[in-house]
Amino acid sequence: MDIGVPREIKPQEGRVALLPAQVETLVAAGHVVRVESGAGALSGATDLEYADTGARVAANASEVFADSELIVKVKEILPSEYGFLRSEHILFTNIHSALNRELTDKMLEAGLVGISAEDTHASGSPNCPLAGEVGAFEGIRLCLAPHGGSGRHFIPHYGSTPLKALVIGLGGVGRGALRTLLRLGVSVVGFDVNKGARFHTELEWAGSDFITEDIAALPSHLPEADLVINCVLWPKDREDHLVDRTMLGNMKPTAVIADISCDTAGAIETTRPTSWSDPVYTESGIRHFCVDNIPGAVPIAASAGYARAILPFVGLIAEVGPIEACRRELWLARGLTCAGGELILAETGRFQDRPFTPVADFLARAA
Repeated sequence: MDIGVPREIKPQEGRVALLPAQVETLVAAGHVVRVESGAGALSGATDLEYADTGARVAANASEVFADSELIVKVKEILPSEYGFLRSEHILFTNIHSALNRELTDKMLEAGLVGISAEDTHASGSPNCPLAGEVGAFEGIRLCLAPHGGSGRHFIPHYGSTPLKALVIGLGGVGRGALRTLLRLGVSVVGFDVNKGARFHTELEWAGSDFITEDIAALPSHLPEADLVINCVLWPKDREDHLVDRTMLGNMKPTAVIADISCDTAGAIETTRPTSWSDPVYTESGIRHFCVDNIPGAVPIAASAGYARAILPFVGLIAEVGPIEACRRELWLARGLTCAGGELILAETGRFQDRPFTPVADFLARAA
């Protein structure tokens, strides 16, 4: 199969879907891999390194899309790329279609097969820990006095009280945030609905200034928090919130919210996505940091993790085609978004209130 890797064009996004090591594996398996010139530059991979592993370096994105069947990316297709899409394409990337009706329409109009990479990681995306680590780092920075924060140090020097942070959700993202916070000396309360997650996280950080609570206790901790970090993915069709607008009135005016999951009006009602070029806004008197591609700030590590994680899926799709690959691999089936003009991803159908075919029904009858 002809596989294409375009350069990512989302602002401040330096990741690349496949590095030379993965390209070498795919070429050795008999596939043709085209990589847009400069695609790996910010991830530490040069055009020459790609060429040395057997890739064909394409001059531009138009050439990659025109000559490739399987398009492998990191981020969603952006409007300037819509014109490249055609029915023969298999698109494998982080599509996030539920909140993007325009992109959903374009994929359905093109008739391509779309598979959401964000749903294909059995143990969570390898970029989740990086998002937690970097997001917590940015949150700490915003707690410094020059940025409007409380001015508390993250280290408890001279008997002073250290920065107090709340981490909502103790999955991959939350544990990443804890690595940054607790290694720096921040006082942290972690929240999760899962007793097992709380128990194991407490064991992992025994001896640190860290406790856990059930999510029901979150409101009582908000008034003393300098930093609130949300790591919970919120179902798109839920209308309730863990932190609603009225709760922000109970927070200190110097507090900051770092919403790493960044679901619009999700776990935190006042969240909306931002970019690295304009990362912070104030809502109800509280500063919010809600960059929606945090791992893009550390592209060398992020690309290494992402490319290694998706390689088996890319290889399977290229070997047997997207439909059979979804039949063989549950995590690909979970991400099957559309095919032949038919919407399949349930979350997108429900959130956008449009007809969809359940994935099991589609795979049962698809040729």
